[in-house]
Amino acid sequence: MFDFDLDGKLQELTDHRTIELPVACYETTISKNVNGYIPLHWHEEVQFVLITEGEGVFQVNEEKIEIKEGEGLFINSGRLHMAEEQAPSTCVYICLNVSPHFLAPQELYPAYVYPFVRQANVPYIFIGKGSEWGRDLLKAIRDVHHVIESEAFHYELETSLLINQIWKALIDHALKPDAAEGESVTQRRMKKMLSFIHQHYSEKISLDAIAKAGQLSRSECCRYFKKVLKKTPLTYVTDYRIQQSIHLLQHPDSNVTEVGYQVGFNSSSYFISKFRDRMLKTPLAYKKAVLQEE
Repeated sequence: MFDFDLDGKLQELTDHRTIELPVACYETTISKNVNGYIPLHWHEEVQFVLITEGEGVFQVNEEKIEIKEGEGLFINSGRLHMAEEQAPSTCVYICLNVSPHFLAPQELYPAYVYPFVRQANVPYIFIGKGSEWGRDLLKAIRDVHHVIESEAFHYELETSLLINQIWKALIDHALKPDAAEGESVTQRRMKKMLSFIHQHYSEKISLDAIAKAGQLSRSECCRYFKKVLKKTPLTYVTDYRIQQSIHLLQHPDSNVTEVGYQVGFNSSSYFISKFRDRMLKTPLAYKKAVLQEE
């Protein structure tokens, strides 16, 4: 089981290898996340994905993209995204997160990076095997993973050259500069509402309070959640509380009743019922299974 750290605003706190190499590259099995899927998050780094086994469904903003083995995806800086397996396959993928400032030399950043990572109309780009540039780009992602894992002599330099190659291919064939800069209004408001939920999930949360955080009416708030997350705001609150309870239940000394109250449920029976609906087992059964696995 694994998880990654998020701050109160859903931003992933990416673990860079060094200051000189602001890159994170690792292989991930979606089902091994403690939630059974990769939860909603964002980061300043751009992300390149290469599916090495199975099939996955990635959601970027409100769009879902099915990706098969050997295919990939570019996710732009700051975009909300999540991932789950396409049943019944086990989905494994290489994830390459790169600081935008590492995509090109500092002098070239204003012309060859900034106009692209700040585009509101390019949240992601699908990278298929049907074109030569796509196949070359996907191979380069795999090569970056291999080079970083090997840590051979001058691997930082080779990583930098490969990433420059990946970025140039994307600019040449898929990214087009656009005058529109910054996040869309939907993105900004969703981040504000989700941040509010993540900071106050242990308290009583009303629909009015969530809507106020996004400076929206109740109906507009519900429309935003339905559009982006395909669920109501209060359903998301419940799901997030379950997600947080999973972390607490992994502690050997945790108590199911106390955990339920800690994450915001007002009764033990309601917590158990919702946990069973989400995880297909009771909190106690989940805790026992985790301890046995450890």
